[in-house]
Amino acid sequence: MLTPPEMGGPYRIKGTKYPRMRRSRRRRKVLAVLGAVLAVALVGWGTLQLVDAFTGGGEEEKAVQARTPGDCGARETGAKSGEGKRPESRPGGKPAELPAPGRVKVNVLNATARSGLAQKTADELKKRGFKIGKVDNAPAAYDKKVRGEGVLLGAPGTVDGELKVLGTQLAQAEPKAVERDGTVVDLIIGDDFRGLTKPAEAEAALKALATPAKAKPGACD
Repeated sequence: MLTPPEMGGPYRIKGTKYPRMRRSRRRRKVLAVLGAVLAVALVGWGTLQLVDAFTGGGEEEKAVQARTPGDCGARETGAKSGEGKRPESRPGGKPAELPAPGRVKVNVLNATARSGLAQKTADELKKRGFKIGKVDNAPAAYDKKVRGEGVLLGAPGTVDGELKVLGTQLAQAEPKAVERDGTVVDLIIGDDFRGLTKPAEAEAALKALATPAKAKPGACD
């Protein structure tokens, strides 16, 4: 086979053999190093995945698992007031319990122009287990001035106890704390009053107060 003159030098074809173009050693070394780095990276990533699988995930997942049912309310209260508040507790660290209707004494006062309404309401409350105190017309501060169904009055210490229990019997009545002592509460009947809550509904409301729904762990609204 003839070789043109311009194809001389080291690439000149002689006989039936052709020159082989080989990669330089330096290039082969660079490729080998890159391959080794990639292999190490893949092994490291796989190790991290295994560690997460056996340890329960990252920090965010651990934080969710560590939440308790009361965390949501405590955090929301703390965000608004700057500190977490807990329900009032009695001596010994136990939360205050709601009183049964038989331990709630109620004064029934009529602020409307309809006569006999206070006595009729007091008799119905007595049937439902409440203790009845004074039955009379409302004082001048409320007489003919209550436009809604009624007002529930009590000392500050009765707001989360006696007033809540009495409120199950007249759901639309407005509870108010007044500066006075004792646990006796007042039910002042207003112009829109048409009777106490139906017995079945009042009983269901009492049960709901006694057994409040528990929040699920990790659930925050």
